[in-house]
Amino acid sequence: MAEQPTPRIAPFAGAKLALFLGPDLLVIQRDDRPDIPWPGYWDLPGGGREGDETPIACALRETREEVSLTLCPDQIAWSHSYLRPHGRVWFFAAHLPAARVTDVRLGDEGQGWRLMPPETYCRHRRAVPHFAETLALYLSENPATLT
Repeated sequence: MAEQPTPRIAPFAGAKLALFLGPDLLVIQRDDRPDIPWPGYWDLPGGGREGDETPIACALRETREEVSLTLCPDQIAWSHSYLRPHGRVWFFAAHLPAARVTDVRLGDEGQGWRLMPPETYCRHRRAVPHFAETLALYLSENPATLT
């Protein structure tokens, strides 16, 4: 039998996860350093691609590293990709029970974390703007998320 070629993953720069714990969104306050984008802003778990990982693997790895929550790929409820100046970025959404808040532990990036109503994040003056816009798109396509 002939060896099957390894599927190629389309290039992408990174991935973010809008992670809901119950009705609220888990957000991380970025470090306040001048050498990073959006210092001190409220961010979502996620970051840059490592090696040949898939977009979902990237988002789930970063979530594990940043807030100590482990998710399975089948827990991803929505995905969307878009172009940024540094390349294609993937944005995912997932919902976990509110009780999982007891499992959250901040990793070595960020000043802290909190839960925030998703509508509040979308309007927050310190939300990373392109993540707030993409979250608003998710909420508009999934209005039951807000109930």
